[in-house]
Amino acid sequence: MSEGITAEKLLGTIMDTFTDSVPKQKSLSFFEEDKSNSVSAQMNRLLGRQKTIHNILGGGKSADVLLWRNKKISGSVLTGATAIWVLFEWLNYHFLSLVFFALVIGMVAQFVWSNASGILNRSPSKVPRFVVPEEIFANIGAEIGAEINRCLRFLQDVACGGSLKQFVMVVFVLFVAAIIGSWCNFLTVFYVGFVAAHTLPVLYERYEDQVDNFVYNLFGQLQNQYSKLDAGVLSKIPKGNLKGKKSE
Repeated sequence: MSEGITAEKLLGTIMDTFTDSVPKQKSLSFFEEDKSNSVSAQMNRLLGRQKTIHNILGGGKSADVLLWRNKKISGSVLTGATAIWVLFEWLNYHFLSLVFFALVIGMVAQFVWSNASGILNRSPSKVPRFVVPEEIFANIGAEIGAEINRCLRFLQDVACGGSLKQFVMVVFVLFVAAIIGSWCNFLTVFYVGFVAAHTLPVLYERYEDQVDNFVYNLFGQLQNQYSKLDAGVLSKIPKGNLKGKKSE
C-alpha cells in the first residue's frame, strides 16, 4: 500500500515543477523542458549561470539590445515602445488613424518635393522611394509561426505525456496569465513584458550574487514554513487510500 502524500512532499513537487519550467542551457526557447532531478542543481543552473546571460538570451544583436551593450540603441528601442504605448493607451489614438495620418504626411512631403523644382526654377530632382523589403515580413512571420508551434507542442506534450506536476504548474501559470489579462488590455501586457525584457536581464547580470542569495533564502523559508504547517496541521488530516482495490 502506497504512503499518503504529505504537504512537505507537495511543496517539493511544486518547487520541482517551478524549476522544471526553466529552459535547458542548451536550448534558447522558453518552452523547452528541464529534466534535472535535483532542485538545488536546477536552481544553480537557473541563477548560478553555467552560461552567461548573453548566451542564454541567444547572443547576437538581440541580446546586445536587451543587455544594453549599446545604450543608445537600447534606449531608442525602449523609448520608441514607450511612445507607442503612450499614444495608444494614454492619448487614446487609434492605429488606423495614425497610419492614415502618416500616409497623408508622406504624400504631402513627396508632392512638395516633386514640385519644388518647378517652383524654384531648378532642374527636377528624383523623389526618394520608400520600399519595405519583403524578406522582413517573411522572416517575422516565420519566427512568429515557429514560436507559436513550439508553444503548442509544449502544451500538448504536457497535456498528453507530461507528468502530473508539470500539468498542474502549466495550468496554474495559464490561469494566472488569464487573470492578469483581465486587468489590462493586450497592449499594456505586451508593453510590460517588453519593458521587463529590457530591464530584468541587465539588472540580474549586474546583481547576480544578490539575487541568487535572495531566492535561495526565500525558497528555504517557504519550505521551512510549509514543513511546520505539515507537522502541526496538515499531517493530522486523514489521508485516503490512493491504491485501488484489485479486481478479482
